[in-house]
Amino acid sequence: MTNITKQIDNGIIQKHADMVYKLALSRTKSTADSEDIFQEVFYRYFSSKIKFQSEDHIKAWLLRVTINCSNKLFTTAWFRRTVPLVDDIEFTEEENEVYISVLELPLKYRTVIHLHYYEDMSISDMSKILKIKESTIKSQLHRAKALLKIKLKGEYGDV
Repeated sequence: MTNITKQIDNGIIQKHADMVYKLALSRTKSTADSEDIFQEVFYRYFSSKIKFQSEDHIKAWLLRVTINCSNKLFTTAWFRRTVPLVDDIEFTEEENEVYISVLELPLKYRTVIHLHYYEDMSISDMSKILKIKESTIKSQLHRAKALLKIKLKGEYGDV
């Protein structure tokens, strides 16, 4: 396998920008914090000395660093002592209801829902990235779906 070179012009940011930003937004519920995490993740990517073996390796690394950066944010004194501003993000009525319901879930459930539905990740891949047992991921997904079903009152059959 050849190593993937880390050049800014190779499209890594363009290819993975949405994934990193949306995961950060899902975890932090704040566009400002998500933008900060986004910048930190790509700064770490371009300053790291890791030799990536494939695009999947890069994706997994970026997801793991995004989760680590958001976890680090949650432990700061600034985060614990401030009240977040409400972000007004435009969605259709149906998207807004689902989005709000997902954001109301506890962090661990938001994360697995995001990775499963938005990043189309398998349970085994989530287990590796989150460093959690597969059975725990399955339980969290099951509980998250049950909570969403209650919140959405069973209106959407695909939840």
